[in-house]
Amino acid sequence: MGEHIIKLPDVGEGVAEAELVEWHVKIGDMVREDTVLAAVMTDKATVEIPSPVDGEILWLGAEIGDTVAIGSPIVRLKVAGEGNVVADTKSPEVTAA
Repeated sequence: MGEHIIKLPDVGEGVAEAELVEWHVKIGDMVREDTVLAAVMTDKATVEIPSPVDGEILWLGAEIGDTVAIGSPIVRLKVAGEGNVVADTKSPEVTAA
């Protein structure tokens, strides 16, 4: 099992951010590819954000009414396979007390 992070996509020419107006899912929900996850509003339109993959919702990255920058993580899913999250392979640092 892996994790997949969904970032707020570019929703229009010249748009740098959007307001989250509605969640269509909650933590723990199972979603299929193309399931609508959320709706965001720009100064030009309201846009639905679909899931690009099947998975289980682990985390929602904004509250309704929040302004979210394009490219910011908005959803984390548990998915079959590796997902798109790269594991941190560095060894933990040990510090002396």
